[in-house]
Amino acid sequence: MPRRIATGIDIGTYQVKLVVIEELADKRAGMRQLRILGTGLAESKGLRHGYIVNKEEVVASILEAKRQAESVARVPIRSGFLAIGGISLDEARATGSVIISRADQEITALDIEKVGKAAREAAAPAFLNRYVLHSIPLEYRVDDAKVLGDPVGMKGVRLEAEYLFTTCLSQHKDALSQAVEDADIEVIDQMASPLAGSYVLLEGDQKMKGCVLANIGAETASIVVYDENIPISVKVFPMGSSHITDDIALGFRISLEEAERVKIGRLSGQMYPRKKVDDLIASRLGTMFALIDKHLKSLGRRGPLPAGIIISGGGAGIGSISDIAKGSLKLPARLAEFRLPADTKIRDATWAVAYGLALWGLTGDTSAPKKSFRDFFGKFFQQFLP
Repeated sequence: MPRRIATGIDIGTYQVKLVVIEELADKRAGMRQLRILGTGLAESKGLRHGYIVNKEEVVASILEAKRQAESVARVPIRSGFLAIGGISLDEARATGSVIISRADQEITALDIEKVGKAAREAAAPAFLNRYVLHSIPLEYRVDDAKVLGDPVGMKGVRLEAEYLFTTCLSQHKDALSQAVEDADIEVIDQMASPLAGSYVLLEGDQKMKGCVLANIGAETASIVVYDENIPISVKVFPMGSSHITDDIALGFRISLEEAERVKIGRLSGQMYPRKKVDDLIASRLGTMFALIDKHLKSLGRRGPLPAGIIISGGGAGIGSISDIAKGSLKLPARLAEFRLPADTKIRDATWAVAYGLALWGLTGDTSAPKKSFRDFFGKFFQQFLP
């Protein structure tokens, strides 16, 4: 029986990460277990805000991460699953409506397919030069009554569905995929980075009660908002931890390298008063969380997010970020926890995107391109149903 192995590829502005995992069958327990075979980490070069500005440098970074992962995993990496992030990520919403096709008015899978197609056609003007990564059903209604769960098998005259479409610039997706292909890795499929991270950093009760996962990267901050176990929004803001470094460099008139050391607490003293450093950090983080708060309010949700905001990414450990988030958003706030055995090759939540992609590769149907979000997770977690 062939080994079941999958690779997740996360190409960030500062680092390229590869995670290789294997699914093992435990005959005694009658279940399957996952094992991390290897990881690869390389400095990212040739990227700006997630966009490729120098393809050759990006390919070289991917090749270095691939070399490291193959050396540890002791298996060749020929294919993988790619994260799509950066400021090109966006979302569009649309509602589709169809008349139920069967004479007995029973809703079938064909009606679900038709209403999804109708919603996609309604959102088509927002897809110019863009690629639809995910089509996520947010809510079904049968004869104007909201459906709790899957409407298949119910009866009615008209079926409506509201969809969330996660998109990215086609040029951006194609350039990233081509860079990975040039590193001799076949791209099987792509997933939006915030969703890949939520796959492993959020628990079921958090998603059900309502929460926002915020990933603070180098040049961007990305969020995914969950409510009733459904991702209702995916958004990226053009502001990250490198902007804090810039603020410190300007505030103290020092080099960016020195400002970075001040930011992470390696330099202090009379030249760099801690209060001024904290004020600079708090000001930029406050602006960042104000953008997130404005977006949450624009969603028109009927209530708060009881599970609060969970913060991840390379910028998650800066200053008192949880307290600043709590004060700005008026929500519970904490740092993300990446629950893995202590002996694994992954040490912190910055690996969540690559790891989540590899999990998706093992648990999803990888034989054909996928566009329905519930197809991604149905075989590993409970299906997303409005």
